[in-house]
Amino acid sequence: MKGVIAICLKEVVVSKFGVPKWNEIMTASGLNPNMAILASVDLEDAVVMNVVKNSCRILNLKLEQLADYFGDHWMNSYALKMYKPYYGTNSTAKDFIIKLSEIHTKVTNNIPNARPPKFAYDWKDENTLILTYISTRGLIDFVVGLAKGVGKYYHQKLSIRKISLTQVEIIFH
Repeated sequence: MKGVIAICLKEVVVSKFGVPKWNEIMTASGLNPNMAILASVDLEDAVVMNVVKNSCRILNLKLEQLADYFGDHWMNSYALKMYKPYYGTNSTAKDFIIKLSEIHTKVTNNIPNARPPKFAYDWKDENTLILTYISTRGLIDFVVGLAKGVGKYYHQKLSIRKISLTQVEIIFH
């Protein structure tokens, strides 16, 4: 997993719960709280998932809550600093979401060892999308959180529901 994910998670924890909680999470995860995390560096998936697990435990959050915080921060703060050009060509939440695979491919195209998720799209009707998350990482709750963050960024009401370990239903209102 790329370091950008861990950096964003750190920003979420520090901004909402403080540096001491981040330090506690890192220590519980067997990591140095002061370790440098570089955006394009590979981190083992298991290491990042252990930090996520310990974040939930130490902060007394459900995974869905942490994923919602992450998705909101990623879409409305972190990614705006790193990937703003990818926002500009989209005028609605629907436009952005249906380009997720394309955006991931463009962003990671020149990054060695990148294994971004892919997405498949199945329209139940013109406003209801079944978004299929294609990855071995099992981060469907983060997909839900990110979709919520997309809705917030574009100031659009979305109904978002996880329907399986790989699928999310998104209704665009």
